[in-house]
Amino acid sequence: MRLISLLIIVLELVLVLLISTSSTAAAAHDHQALLPQALLGCSDRCGNLTIPYPFGMAPGCYRGPEFFINCTATHDDENPIPYLTKRSGSGYDLIQLRVTNISLEEGDMHVLQPVTRSCGEDQNDTDGVLLLPPPFTVSEDKNYLFAVGCGIIAVFQGSRPGQGLDGNTTLPHIYRYCVTYCDDNSDGNNTDPVINDDSCSGFACSLAQLPGGVQNLTVMLTPVSNISRTRHRKWYAKYPCRYAFLVEQSKFTFSPGMSFEQLNNTSHLPVVVNWEIGVMGHVMLLERARRTLLAREIASVWIGLKITSIALQVTFASARKVTKGTRTIQMAAKILMSASQIPALSESAGTKERSCKEKSKTLLMVMGISLILVLLVGSSSYICWGMKQRKYIKLKEKYFRENGGLLLQQQLSHHGGEATRIFTAVELEKATNNYHDSRVLGRGAYGVVYKGILPDNRTVAIKKSKVAAPTQSEQFANELTVLSQINHKNVVRLLGCCLEAEVPLLVYEFITNDTLFEHLHGKQNKGSSFVWELRLKIAAETAGALAYLHSSTFMQIIHRDVKAMNILLDDNYTAKVSDFGASVLIPLDQTQIKTLVQGTFGYLDPEYLHSNQLTEKSDVYSFGVVLAELLTSKVAFSYDRPEAERSLARLFVCAMEEERLDHILDGDIVNEGNIETVRNVARLTKKCLMLKGEERPTMKEVAIELERIMRTMANHHPWGNNVQLRPEDQTLNFLGSPSHASVAEVRSDWFFSDLTFCCRTNLKSYSTI
Repeated sequence: MRLISLLIIVLELVLVLLISTSSTAAAAHDHQALLPQALLGCSDRCGNLTIPYPFGMAPGCYRGPEFFINCTATHDDENPIPYLTKRSGSGYDLIQLRVTNISLEEGDMHVLQPVTRSCGEDQNDTDGVLLLPPPFTVSEDKNYLFAVGCGIIAVFQGSRPGQGLDGNTTLPHIYRYCVTYCDDNSDGNNTDPVINDDSCSGFACSLAQLPGGVQNLTVMLTPVSNISRTRHRKWYAKYPCRYAFLVEQSKFTFSPGMSFEQLNNTSHLPVVVNWEIGVMGHVMLLERARRTLLAREIASVWIGLKITSIALQVTFASARKVTKGTRTIQMAAKILMSASQIPALSESAGTKERSCKEKSKTLLMVMGISLILVLLVGSSSYICWGMKQRKYIKLKEKYFRENGGLLLQQQLSHHGGEATRIFTAVELEKATNNYHDSRVLGRGAYGVVYKGILPDNRTVAIKKSKVAAPTQSEQFANELTVLSQINHKNVVRLLGCCLEAEVPLLVYEFITNDTLFEHLHGKQNKGSSFVWELRLKIAAETAGALAYLHSSTFMQIIHRDVKAMNILLDDNYTAKVSDFGASVLIPLDQTQIKTLVQGTFGYLDPEYLHSNQLTEKSDVYSFGVVLAELLTSKVAFSYDRPEAERSLARLFVCAMEEERLDHILDGDIVNEGNIETVRNVARLTKKCLMLKGEERPTMKEVAIELERIMRTMANHHPWGNNVQLRPEDQTLNFLGSPSHASVAEVRSDWFFSDLTFCCRTNLKSYSTI
């Protein structure tokens, strides 16, 4: 009520002041309405586009060189075209992007980005490259990555500030990709290919969200395999071109009947990039005006910059944090109050005194209106903030119901012992210091993981997923109940969740010793001290955990994103399988499920990629890539390697077929002298990487064989009992109950039988996996 009363008083003061100065304000109104959005003396138009400050087209008209707009015309009779330009010291244009819109309110800019395409037999079209100088980044909320065509992969490769595109494999680039497929049934003898699905969910069209904070990026297009053209001849006859591109979300909607023709006639599409300078940039601008301009010009600066002034900045800042807006109001008030000390110049000594009085009166009027306006905006923002808080509380209650909170509470109440806990949004905000950047542990394809500290001083990992499709409350509650019952020493334990968000937050135990990826490929070159016994132990523990998920739980759990980045290590180098963001639960009476392709480039099962049929053998293939990483210390996929060696799976199988395994093995492993044990694991790895899932072993069989190899090495190793294997690691207990597996179930010579895979005839099937 006090705020409302204050707001009424402020409005009355504004009304009285406006009435008392109506004649002066009316005379100045028309002139002020026409004032440009650029700085005084600077042009604010380039063709049909308004160029507001902090952007500018001439020296002294923009805030910094990164905001320079080059306004050029190709012909005298054409409108000039604005380009965001970054120049070198010698005047050479390093970056030049065509600008179609600049929004101060949204803090973004629209630029044109070329469409990557491949038509006919041409497989070497130019990739779409976008380089942005600070403080510009590609918007993760307003753009999508699209792949349109038959049997293609659109690859997004980007880097955040500080990484660069320098070929450093110890700092992997950020990848996103879309995969499309074609229906084989449409290639019959009597029918032409027809697209009846406009959902863009994989059939001829696929889309993906982008990561945040990316400045430098490349969009590439590659076929799923070279057999796609032969298998889908009619598709390529009717739709000969394939496309990969970034685009603003509202500027492209897939239409089976129109999109191919539209893209064929389109060379560029708009992309939204973010920029910001902060509130203090505008305060500094007013301070400069106070020092350098006449008192009568202070009003023009204030009104001319009202679009980008402190008043508008306070509106945005106060909505997020009222205290920040209050400090800005106080600073603006001090600057405007001190403006009265600037002497007004007259054209002659005889009129100096009268001129000073008139200009002081005008200045005081403008100062009063400006301060009242700032107070009005600040008060309104505070009221809006209170309303948003109440709306936020109601929204949390809505999300809790929609995410199955009530049902989940009932289900979890039936489990004894240490039940999974349901956290509130406030508890996790406090645990993560309001999700501060300093608490970020990692960013993945499915969300961001934060380090949290609970009131009982327990350290946890909190996964905040990206916005996805609406969750079916009953299905989510059932899946979370199953995941909460996983109790395996080599699986990261789920401690609880928060359902007061659009996408539920998951709380896991905190693992202290980084990921297997960092130990093998990280900047500190930890892999050099990673002895073979330790690598084999990690492989066996990981295989045991996956076997447990596949066969020893209430429902079969297919991880779907097995990779070195998702294998965590504790202080004792015990492996912990993590990140179930892409996992799928399959009832025990089913063996496969059809789903949209998800996973990580380099680890994807080629059979799953072609058929969309997910089985437990897809995890086996991904685990085979992890085994290859442990043997070679090479990353799973890298554009920095020659084309024939980009896929580690392809490189490894070819080396095995051509009997040159020693050429790709990690040198430290070879020097340790365990070459026979290494060869046994390599043969097992090759089995896991077979193209056909039916020819791969199960995870249970893989775990048993790795356990056999470990026991053999412990018995015959020249160091004898010095091999660091704990008693519990020398049993099959990591597979779950002893009733689920025994060594007798699998003949050991099965792993060393002749392999029917022909490297030379199947290379291209591996080329994009």
